[in-house]
Amino acid sequence: MKLAAVFPGQGSQSPGMLGDLANDYKVVTETFAEASEHLGYDLWDVAQNGSAEQQRQTEVTQPLVYVGGVAIWRVWQQLGMPVPSYLAGHSVGEYTAFTAAGAINFAAGTKLVALRGKLMSSAVEPGVGGMAALIGMDDDDAVAVCKELTTADGVVEAVNFNSPGQVVISGHLTALEKACEVAKEKGARKAMLLPVSVPNHSTLMQPAVAELAQAIDDAGFVSPKIPVVQNADAKVLGSVDEITASLKDHMTNPVYWTATIQHLVADGVTEVVELGPGKVLAGLCKRIDKSITTHAIESQGAVEKLIEARKEGFADA
Repeated sequence: MKLAAVFPGQGSQSPGMLGDLANDYKVVTETFAEASEHLGYDLWDVAQNGSAEQQRQTEVTQPLVYVGGVAIWRVWQQLGMPVPSYLAGHSVGEYTAFTAAGAINFAAGTKLVALRGKLMSSAVEPGVGGMAALIGMDDDDAVAVCKELTTADGVVEAVNFNSPGQVVISGHLTALEKACEVAKEKGARKAMLLPVSVPNHSTLMQPAVAELAQAIDDAGFVSPKIPVVQNADAKVLGSVDEITASLKDHMTNPVYWTATIQHLVADGVTEVVELGPGKVLAGLCKRIDKSITTHAIESQGAVEKLIEARKEGFADA
């Protein structure tokens, strides 16, 4: 049996996140305090007391979920849990995965993710772009709708292939609204705008690419100690140059999450543990392949269940 650990991206945060876990594991608040020194503001206060609206701001969300993922990874290590055979992360969660893999240190990762959030927030004027979810529609049909509706004045692209029948699209708000209408006409069960003000992973992020690419080059990436399946490619890349090139491309390229999980399963992974606030990825994994055993470690109760599962033969890497 093989184990993989996955780290969530935007949308997994919530006010009060990881609060009960922090009561039992001091390393959680220590991790947030360490990050706050590099960010220049109290990230733990934002995690506990920030409003949902504040936490949805991309420049805040990305450090929040990155640091939350690292904090739970440290809890995982403190508990003496097995080293996973693979790591993966959804969008910004990929940076958490590389930190856990030892490919970038936490200080550099915190600064890089904070910059990424700021660059993505400023790439498009407020109120111009966003994202929407299409539920109950095949990937190819979602892509076709986007291609049909994209014009010189309005871009809409399929950017997150999260699970069979769940595709997130990104682009100009006017084009997104039209795409939702057309998707419903073509059989989508649901098509709805998401509370995201940034058209993530679309070509509208192009203005942010050059500065982020330079920051990635300056961040000091080294070869990971644990293989990371990157979701822009849905595979493990070999060299540091290939890894960082994929991270740069990912700003304007889709998240192939379904293919990422399929890659893990094809290589023998039978258990997936989600390390981060929420349990979105655990749910997606089950939709992608029902044979996978999943664990979401976002609360003290979840940790207790995990410890019990470990006693009963939790998979070693």
